[in-house]
Amino acid sequence: MLLHQGIGLDAFNRMAPHRALHALYECCGSVILAGDLASGRPYANREELFRRADALLFALSDDSVDNILQTYPHIGRRPGSSTRAEQCSVWDPRPEVMAELDAATQRYAERFKFSFMMFVGSTDAEGVLAAIADRLQHDAETERKVVCNELAKLNRTRLERMLGPADGFDNW
Repeated sequence: MLLHQGIGLDAFNRMAPHRALHALYECCGSVILAGDLASGRPYANREELFRRADALLFALSDDSVDNILQTYPHIGRRPGSSTRAEQCSVWDPRPEVMAELDAATQRYAERFKFSFMMFVGSTDAEGVLAAIADRLQHDAETERKVVCNELAKLNRTRLERMLGPADGFDNW
């Protein structure tokens, strides 16, 4: 859950640097990325913030991306999560499907040496299993690119929640 939700772009641009850093860290899971995004303020519009977030993410080292991956809970760790975009919200009432998901993510981690990451949206457990099976066919370089794209999608949804409606909520 994000503590900073519905800030609005104007209030975000005016936040004290340490508060902006904290709000951005909640979105992206990287002090480096959050610091670079915070120092880029003010942003003229949301798209400028989103483009900069993507550019900074794709410029990170593999080690930095691996550190970000460690901040995300694994599949099925938070069933009923308020946001369906997060992979931790994936849940199936059948224990055998959840066991299969756990085994598949372990195979993935063994193969690539980093955690599975996916923007799930409305994808169910079986869809995630299919995605893992497809992605296990990738070479490491291709999969690194896929992971960064998935992280960018998640970052964007979190940034959108952080900003909220166009003018933010009155409590900020």
